[in-house]
Amino acid sequence: MPIAIAVPAAPAPSASGDFAPPAAAAPRISGSKAHASPSMRAYARELGVDLTRVAASGPKNRVMREDINAFVKGALQTPAAVQAATGSGTGLDLLPWPKIDFTKFGDIERKPLSRIRKLSAANLSRNWVMIPAVTYHEDADVTDLEAFRQQINAEQARGGTKLTMLAFIIKAVCSALKKFPDFNSSIDLQAEEPALILKQYCHIGFAADTPGGLMVPVIRDADRKGVAQLAVECGELAAKARDGKLSAAEMQGACFTISSVGGLGGTGFAPIINAPEVAILGVSRTTMKPVWDGSAFQPRLILPLSLTADHRVVDGAAATRFNAHVATLLADMRRVLM
Repeated sequence: MPIAIAVPAAPAPSASGDFAPPAAAAPRISGSKAHASPSMRAYARELGVDLTRVAASGPKNRVMREDINAFVKGALQTPAAVQAATGSGTGLDLLPWPKIDFTKFGDIERKPLSRIRKLSAANLSRNWVMIPAVTYHEDADVTDLEAFRQQINAEQARGGTKLTMLAFIIKAVCSALKKFPDFNSSIDLQAEEPALILKQYCHIGFAADTPGGLMVPVIRDADRKGVAQLAVECGELAAKARDGKLSAAEMQGACFTISSVGGLGGTGFAPIINAPEVAILGVSRTTMKPVWDGSAFQPRLILPLSLTADHRVVDGAAATRFNAHVATLLADMRRVLM
């Protein structure tokens, strides 16, 4: 049976030419007073709907699924002027995005956004707004590690597996996640009682730059693989991403993400967490710097690490310890064996 949906009417202009906001529905006393089943409350949370604003049509004024759907459809059809006036545009009481005719100022070229960029824009906007994130910076001395990496690569037969710094970083992160299990978790906000989900597996995502935009392939069970195998899989997945052959399954299930811009430059940045993960590690370009050893300055190869963490799960002390531990492991990879 079709459901009749009441669409909010566009507001009439006032004498001054501004739009007058529509009369708001009288809210209930609190969300706990809304008459709805646990499944409907979970459904409303998933859609970001405040049940106090939903008109109920069920028995004894119970909120039904079709009531929530009707509310969402009505909100989507509400003109931007109404949303701005009522504060319902984004839930942040923000003004609507400016609509400008750029041709008034000069010649332009209109270029459609790629599918990847459209999806990324929606996800990154949600993550940046909803996650109370803080970024912590640490320097890792990778002088000895880089010398070892170059030695092994030089010893490899022509066409053999070339070890990458990213493979060593993934291995160090896997070890750190075992020592700090809260970083290998997600917040379950869909349940009646929010909880922390601690994962017993270790899948690591890494950002891959592609012609169509940023993609994040995922290496499964990275903690069970050696550095050489990690280097091979990183190369294969990155190639698939560049060729547009990466499947959806190969971009799902990550526990933690690493975003490396070292090949491009930069001294540090604040990466955005990839929800529902609780942290992401940003890696910048290595630089030779003078480091005081107690008696003299020595040239050391320094790798900047930028860890962004969800402050609802990870406090500053834990984030600092995690980042420092990763730096310690990279300074001496033998510690990964301990």
